[in-house]
Amino acid sequence: MAQDDLQKHLDNAMYGTPQLKPDEQRKYMGTFRERCYVTMTIAQMKNNEDKQNFLKEIAQHPDAKVLLNGSMELTLQSSYIKLLNEKQMAFTVVNDFVTNTPESLGLIVAAKEAVNEEVIDIEAKYPKASEPAKAKPEPEKKGFWHRLFH
Repeated sequence: MAQDDLQKHLDNAMYGTPQLKPDEQRKYMGTFRERCYVTMTIAQMKNNEDKQNFLKEIAQHPDAKVLLNGSMELTLQSSYIKLLNEKQMAFTVVNDFVTNTPESLGLIVAAKEAVNEEVIDIEAKYPKASEPAKAKPEPEKKGFWHRLFH
């Protein structure tokens, strides 16, 4: 048993402590998907309507923490930092695991523990008012024989 403990200790020293779900942590700036209330891409952060929806979201979750992408342009980053300071919201600028493309996540509102929100993308959570609501297709009516034998 001592041999296994020694090997484990040596492996941790050489390779670092193993991470749980490293791909998910890279995507969500060091946190897990189940802890996210809402996410915004860098392109969505530039949209004023999405910004207003973000303000609604942080008002609903004052105990949450905001993670900001450290590689986004400084003017956008500083505008959100100023906004978060005005709202007295906890935030962290993350420089690990981040990229700077319009599709990259720029902001995450996250909890300390799992909240398991079904929809976390801001545009999916708050659909635009100009988009017509998609009508649900009517279920196919089943005949007497189908209901009887199925």
